[in-house]
Amino acid sequence: MPAFRARHLGALAAAVALTVTAPATAATATDAAALREVLFVGNNWDGTADVLRSTGDLAKIGRINVIPDKDARMAEINADPIKWIYFMAIRNGVGEGHDQFVDDMYTTPDGASVVVSRPSFADVVSINLSTGAINWRFPVSGYRSDHMAVSPDGTRVAVSASTSNTVHVLDIDSGKQLGKFTTGDKPHENIFTKDGKYIYNMAIGDVNTSTDAAWLDWTKGDRRITVVDATTYQQVKVIDMRPKLDAIGLTDYSDAVRPAVFSPDESKLYFQVSFFNGFFEYDLATDKITRTKTLPKNPATSDDRTTFVNDSRHHGMSMSPDGTKLCVAGTMDDYATVVNRTTLQEGPLVTASKPYWATVSGDGKLCVVSESGTDQVTAIDFATGRKTVSVPVGDHPQRVRLGHVAANWTSPAS
Repeated sequence: MPAFRARHLGALAAAVALTVTAPATAATATDAAALREVLFVGNNWDGTADVLRSTGDLAKIGRINVIPDKDARMAEINADPIKWIYFMAIRNGVGEGHDQFVDDMYTTPDGASVVVSRPSFADVVSINLSTGAINWRFPVSGYRSDHMAVSPDGTRVAVSASTSNTVHVLDIDSGKQLGKFTTGDKPHENIFTKDGKYIYNMAIGDVNTSTDAAWLDWTKGDRRITVVDATTYQQVKVIDMRPKLDAIGLTDYSDAVRPAVFSPDESKLYFQVSFFNGFFEYDLATDKITRTKTLPKNPATSDDRTTFVNDSRHHGMSMSPDGTKLCVAGTMDDYATVVNRTTLQEGPLVTASKPYWATVSGDGKLCVVSESGTDQVTAIDFATGRKTVSVPVGDHPQRVRLGHVAANWTSPAS
């Protein structure tokens, strides 16, 4: 997911952006001395979030239980046949036989709480980082919550409600809905522009069906980028990649835009699509795909599309703060690599087990990927393209976000 970051070393002022690298909070100069920048790692099947140092060795600082209300939520689900059917469908579909307890997370500007989307519980909750208690809960429309984005000033979160084709925008402190808008089928990624004026939503369609052959692409639903005004939540435009792919002869390629990242000046969008081992460069001014990058295939990876987890052969992108390097998670090909943005030449293929996301360390020097296959996160140096460290985390890590906690923070008591 793309993200632009505004970091004042002395003030730790507002943070946010267009990639998965975005800082998860904003802080005032008064608060800065009391806050510590960290990485949050969402352990999707665990229902926990590990908190790591944001730079260097990424050493573990603590852990948060993001489902302290599990018993209450399960009682609600078991009492409602429709909710139970969707809960089980999530477990046996996109969850690969597991419950999805944490998808995305961002901390509040004061570093006091973390806001988490929980797919299997179809909600968003705010959790007090000192006590572990829930501050507020927002049930999304439909039966599953998904990716989020935080506004550049850190005050709002946008969350995809994937079964209702809706994005809700919430006040990060109160959980009050400020607005909502409709999308294509199965809204996924959300991105605020760096000026906070627009929200981009990528709808990926039905990724857990077996109709994966190119000639059955039409069964996957309405896949498009919806751009809305971030004040009125009214649609500004729709970007459909289908005719753009067709125009360059890629008629058999999916138009389901997955993780994406904007260039620092927001003139270019780099994005992955379902089934493809690589990514595209899209020019916003000309409304055209300008370059295609095909990355190496792992010989051990089957080309059978039905074997790709939720249609995502590659899933995860980030960009170095200076805009010169892209970091790509080659999910089904079991590697991650740093790509020169000018030449599109990839660096070393760093072995990684089902890497599912990519973000940027607090100092901007490292790409951090979540290895969902081996329950660890791995850092890759943007300058050399080489691995620097791996750190064990919980079960099936996915989203990794920068955030802030109190300088003396420790894990809340269980």
